[in-house]
Amino acid sequence: ASPRAYRALSSVPHLEMGAKMTRVAIVGGGTVGGGIVEILGAKADFAQKELGADIQIVKVGVRDATKPRDFEVPAGCEVTDDIESILTDDSLDLVVEVMGGTTLAKDVVLRSLKAGKHVVTANKALIAQDLAEIAGTLASVNAERDDPVQFGYEAAVCGGIPIIHALQRDFLGDDVSQLSGIINGCTNFMLSGMEAGDQSYADALKEASVLGYAEADPTLDVGGFDARSKLRILIKLAFGLDVAEDEIPCRGITEVTSTDFEYAKMLFGTVKLLGVAKLDKPGGDRISAFVSPVFVPSSNVLASIGGATNAVQVSSSSLQNSVFVGQGAGRFPTANSCVSDILAICQGQKSEPFPKQAPADLKFVNTFNSAFYLRIRFRDRVGITADLGQIFQACGVPIYSVLQNPIKDREDAMFVVTTDPVDVSKIKAACVQLEATEWCLGDTFYMPIL
Repeated sequence: ASPRAYRALSSVPHLEMGAKMTRVAIVGGGTVGGGIVEILGAKADFAQKELGADIQIVKVGVRDATKPRDFEVPAGCEVTDDIESILTDDSLDLVVEVMGGTTLAKDVVLRSLKAGKHVVTANKALIAQDLAEIAGTLASVNAERDDPVQFGYEAAVCGGIPIIHALQRDFLGDDVSQLSGIINGCTNFMLSGMEAGDQSYADALKEASVLGYAEADPTLDVGGFDARSKLRILIKLAFGLDVAEDEIPCRGITEVTSTDFEYAKMLFGTVKLLGVAKLDKPGGDRISAFVSPVFVPSSNVLASIGGATNAVQVSSSSLQNSVFVGQGAGRFPTANSCVSDILAICQGQKSEPFPKQAPADLKFVNTFNSAFYLRIRFRDRVGITADLGQIFQACGVPIYSVLQNPIKDREDAMFVVTTDPVDVSKIKAACVQLEATEWCLGDTFYMPIL
């Protein structure tokens, strides 16, 4: 089909004295794109009078230009399904990519940067997949320019929480030793419902889908892959290290059951899906990371973060413990982060998108050390305790405690073991041996303890 376009009829508004016009195209006219249009429209006078920025949205690129929009198209703005016309428009100053995906979106981002246009995006999957290429393109373009092209992506991680800006600026003079985050709203919403005691995993997923927190195919959320994409970006910002996404150990929440919340309550804590990255020690030369269900003690602030809320906890030498909490998704939280980047660029603010460079001796290891929680399903037999002790001793796993509720069915019961800190490889080895016994039923579930 040939490209279609229409233009809202009006003249360009009168410029405030001294306000600099920035011509903007938004690629993506859906939830986030519409939110950006609405916020910029509501803040137009403020931007002109207080910030000296006259922001004109001149094009909105969409897949279907005939489809009705749930936002008012700005005066003089063209809605088009000809994305190429945006990429070849030399009059544009800034391109906002909020269409999603990693194919056409990548073309939009890279070609816009190469053409000398500033870029703002909310696309975490694209950045996580092509971080090195984006950074390389930006460096190459700016090497030949006195006025550097800017790349803003605050909305790509945790929606409305300004964690990207904080790591880019506020922690530059600090040394981060660990970050731990609830960085997927869907799974936090589900686990909160399960913790309340009135929902199974299936019920929680169904409600998350109805409310729009989960996609039609929720695998990226419940499998931990969405969180892993975000964690890769945060690692680059916090530690300066570019870690391949598939190198980060990743486990989702599909094996978490109501039983885990029962035992977590006994242990004075709860279960959260976290993305964690940490140095082996402050000032160390090894970094590990993982995405996994995690037992979080009630004393940790992350234990109290419920619903679809996101939170990131950053431990560092100077600021010590900092926590960023807010809405991780949704039309206006995500759009607000995009608008924050747009306004900064229009004001002429300059920032390096990935300002930290890792020390030459800093290495990533795809294993990690932690205390662990293990849930073991079993047939009650004489000698289980002795077997357990022998297996853990042989695998080098130090037992901290053993918990068991009264047995209701001796042919299908459960108990929980917590350990002292140990490498996850030893936990995996112990699970293999446990599952080979005649009394162990099914796979043993394990998760780190924060």
